[in-house]
Amino acid sequence: MNRPNTPAFSRRALLGATAAAGVGAVVPSPAEAEAAHHRPLDQHTIDAAVRPLSDELVALRRALHEHPETSGQEQWTSATVAERLRAAGLKVTTGVGGTGVVGVLTGARPGRTVAYRADMDAVPPDGIVTGGTVPAHVCGHDLHTTIGVGVAQVLARLRHRLSGTVVFLFQPGEEALAGARAMIGAGVLDGTWASAEPPAEIHALHCGPFPVGRFAVTPGVGLPGQDQAQITLTGPDAADQAKRLVADVSALSTVAFPQTPADLEKMVADVQTPDGPLARFTVTRARAKDADAEGRVAVQVSFRCWPEERYTEVREQIRRLAQPYPGAQTVFPGEPFPALVCPAEDADALARHLRRVIDPAAATVLHAAFPFNGEDFALFLDRLPGTYTFLGVRSPGAGITSAYPHFGDFHPDERAIGLGVRAMAGWLSARTAA
Repeated sequence: MNRPNTPAFSRRALLGATAAAGVGAVVPSPAEAEAAHHRPLDQHTIDAAVRPLSDELVALRRALHEHPETSGQEQWTSATVAERLRAAGLKVTTGVGGTGVVGVLTGARPGRTVAYRADMDAVPPDGIVTGGTVPAHVCGHDLHTTIGVGVAQVLARLRHRLSGTVVFLFQPGEEALAGARAMIGAGVLDGTWASAEPPAEIHALHCGPFPVGRFAVTPGVGLPGQDQAQITLTGPDAADQAKRLVADVSALSTVAFPQTPADLEKMVADVQTPDGPLARFTVTRARAKDADAEGRVAVQVSFRCWPEERYTEVREQIRRLAQPYPGAQTVFPGEPFPALVCPAEDADALARHLRRVIDPAAATVLHAAFPFNGEDFALFLDRLPGTYTFLGVRSPGAGITSAYPHFGDFHPDERAIGLGVRAMAGWLSARTAA
């Protein structure tokens, strides 16, 4: 079982520090400096550009953290992002799909167009696992936004060596599973933004419960989608029948929600296990509403499963469970929200890239999906190939809930910001030049 261990990364490896010119340093000649100015981007140059931004990016993340805005309300956040992108020289469009921001950066060298998504919204109180009274950035979107801004700033400073175009999508409404659809509807993938060609692929990071300094790539996996059903029961004993049906539907679950830190640790190990216990799963949630004026009781069901094609199977199981109840009417209101599935070829390529330019131990591979989480980045990957990668944010010695999104004590290690900027700036520059 491949459990994540805290990697022995140095501060240099995490933050991208480079040797300063001084005793023993080799100072390039003017001709060598001119030649370097025109070479394609390399990771060493990117790392050198990240280092002076480190304090600024940490300060930005903390400012975003202090201004949590829920889905569709990201006014301050989007204005802050737009200001930073304009200052870096990007072509910026605001109000995209609501409060979304698009920034287009075109390099001086010919190449491909690639997109990068960063989500901006905070978690509402009812989305915090341990309970909350106010919105909070406990899913890491403040880090995601900061990293996206940092990547844009670094590549803008190096645009004379950048090939192609990077389209930055700062997305609202991820927690409501609404923002990606809105931005796609606004045409962000259609090449209408600042004369950019349509993106050929799209990439994203998300904070995850892995050691800081570690990325978890997702070849052929990602996150499950979600389906829903409503079963209406009638008759004088509809309320009692609804309780029994809730229990029947809940029993379809093959994995229980983690109740202890040890349960979370096991789940993190399981998603890294080939053909392990999470290679195939069902998670159901059912609740009975109060009876209406005519005595009818509705049982609302939401469920996730893996692999995605099992939704047909699970729908049939729910129909069979409801069938014995007299007069039961089962309705599935629409198509399931799609699963997020990363193309294996792209995720494997990213793993090789990270191991080559960051550290040989920088990438671990997930072989299964976390059962209880979903993501509307799935809608982007339905349209384009790309990658969705977990960025380790767990500090050495910290409890797992400090790095597990949606827990109230989520407290990510801020060193992950610099590492995320280094990794994604290098990856995007490689993809635009591919």
